[in-house]
Amino acid sequence: MKETRRIKLYGKNPVIERVKTAPQTIKKVYLQKGTDLSGIVRKLKTAGLDFVSVDKKWFKDNCAQRHTQGVMAEVESFEYTPYELILADCLRGKAVPVFLDGITDPQNLGSIIRSLACLGSFSIVLPEHDSAQINETVLRVSSGGENYVKIAKVPNIAKVIREIKEKGKIKIIGAETNGANIITQMKFVLPFVIVIGSEGKGIRPGVKKCLDTSVSLPMRGAILSYNASIATTLFCYEVVRQVFPC
Repeated sequence: MKETRRIKLYGKNPVIERVKTAPQTIKKVYLQKGTDLSGIVRKLKTAGLDFVSVDKKWFKDNCAQRHTQGVMAEVESFEYTPYELILADCLRGKAVPVFLDGITDPQNLGSIIRSLACLGSFSIVLPEHDSAQINETVLRVSSGGENYVKIAKVPNIAKVIREIKEKGKIKIIGAETNGANIITQMKFVLPFVIVIGSEGKGIRPGVKKCLDTSVSLPMRGAILSYNASIATTLFCYEVVRQVFPC
């Protein structure tokens, strides 16, 4: 599903990664005068993309983000992947979907996307409501990671998880503070999905009752809770170590 409006990318990495992966989505690029941007200028010219040089005041007046590194691009708004394609990849053992059940902080969502892009072999499923969506903050924090991770948006995560449960072909694993298993003692076998809940409330009851099992991260220090993006990264790292070794 494709949003209608344009969106702005801020910073060198987000723009460079977009130039590398989807230059056709870039509509305008603005570069700040007096900033060493020779590297990105070369990439833009190689891709056949024009840019406009503007002064520092223009950036201050026209950019919502403060940390732009002197680079801003207007691009087509983010295009979500159809959920059916993500499910098909899961059934083939090509990628593990990560269902984010109530991650409302754009910074956390951006960090999760960036981490999963680095790890590879993961996709993301977001609910339409009570969740952060792909916006300018998320894209800045993900630092171009959105170009490498398929992301779907569904009306109701609980309904989708119930459908997976009813078909019985895919295991549903929840990440919880007090899970039934420690993740390092868990044997992951494809196909499966991972469910990550919100930092405050965890996995919602309607989703939780569909879990086949739950896992937690070992904590030898203070018994607190991990930040959602850190927890997701650690869970997915262990999955990669077991299932998709380098």
